[in-house]
Amino acid sequence: MTGPKHPVAPPAARLRPFTRSLPMQLVRAREALMQRFRPHLHEYGLTDQQWRILRALAETKAIEIGELSERCCIHPASLSRILPKLEAAGLSSRRLHAGDKRKTMISLTVPGRRVVESVRPRSDEVYAAVSRTLGMKRMRETYRILDELIAALTEAEKKASPRKRSRS
Repeated sequence: MTGPKHPVAPPAARLRPFTRSLPMQLVRAREALMQRFRPHLHEYGLTDQQWRILRALAETKAIEIGELSERCCIHPASLSRILPKLEAAGLSSRRLHAGDKRKTMISLTVPGRRVVESVRPRSDEVYAAVSRTLGMKRMRETYRILDELIAALTEAEKKASPRKRSRS
C-alpha cells in the first residue's frame, strides 16, 4: 500500500487555507487594483515601481534615496537599478546632499512632472471608478482599516526591536 503523493500534515501543523492568508489577500487586492492602473501607465512606458517613484517624487522637491526607498516600499537594490532608467529618460535627477556628501538626493525633473500630470487624470478616473464600485463609505473604511493595520504592526515591530537586539 502506498501513501499519497503529497502527504497531508497532521491537523495541528496545518497552515490556514492559502486563500485566507492575509499577505496573499493583500497581494490579490493590490493586483486587482493595479490591473486598472497598468494600461495607462504602460502607455507612458512606466512600470508599477517607476510610477510609485514618480508619484513619491511629485510630492516633494527632493528626497534622500533611503527615504524614497522606504516611502515607495522598494528595496534599495531594486531602486538603484530603476533610478538610472528614470534619469536616462529625463524624468528624475540626482545630486549629492548639500550637508552630507554620503547621501544622494533624488528629484523630479520638469519633464517628470509633466508625465505625472499627464497620467493624473486617468488615475483620477480609476480612483473614481473604484469608489463607485466599492462605495465611498467602504472606501474610507478600507483606508482606515489599512492605516490601523500598518500602525499596529509598525508599533508592534518597534516594541519588539529592542528585545531582538538584546538577544543577538
